[in-house]
Amino acid sequence: MYRTLDPDRIITTLEQLERRITERFPDAGLVRVCRELTDVARESRARIAAIARPNHMLSFFNALLMTAGIVLLVYFARQIDFHAESNTVFGVAQGFEALINVLVLVGAGGLFLFTTEERTKRRRALEDLHELRAIVHVIDMHQLTKDPSTTTASRAATPSSPTRHLTPFELVRYLDYCSEMLSLVSKVAALYAQSFPDAVVVEAVNDIEQLTTNLSQKIWQKINILDRELSLVARAAEAAGPRLAAG
Repeated sequence: MYRTLDPDRIITTLEQLERRITERFPDAGLVRVCRELTDVARESRARIAAIARPNHMLSFFNALLMTAGIVLLVYFARQIDFHAESNTVFGVAQGFEALINVLVLVGAGGLFLFTTEERTKRRRALEDLHELRAIVHVIDMHQLTKDPSTTTASRAATPSSPTRHLTPFELVRYLDYCSEMLSLVSKVAALYAQSFPDAVVVEAVNDIEQLTTNLSQKIWQKINILDRELSLVARAAEAAGPRLAAG
């Protein structure tokens, strides 16, 4: 049970994350982003099941084409009589040419039908993965203006400066929620590679995983900066305490 990703568990985790964000930041836009991501994860579960399901119609036409090709090959092969006195080398060559033409046409048609299903599934998977990539950038936009330095130091704001009203603790939680959402996006993307291990799809999933990893590293750099600044403030307060008591 631990060798594959379970889409139901991922959706459950997203639903819990949505509740956590709502309870902490009920009016934040991040709540709506997480809700949208949860909806996309539910849709992806159904889409992935449809992609993994074999296309019986294409399989039927492929089998029909193969059967017709075999019948034609047998027919043309029986037209070549190697023992007939009137047969010539050129007649035999023409018979073999007809056999080769039928074989090439049947093979090309079978290959086309066989790859049509794969190409259709690949296109659908890539479209869904593009949607997940867009959500990744939306999450990044929400954490973009969350500057940890503004919580511990006085900064002169300009008229166009974003409104910042989060406490240091709230800012850490907000950034942590963004990091969790990025991780869960990569898990939803990995479901496509798990159910449809096409080389192009796997590469697209790897790109999303690399993107989410890089953005998560940026977020944790902010958290680390915030932790360091808070530690400096706490040390300064501790150092000032004895001096005030002595004075």
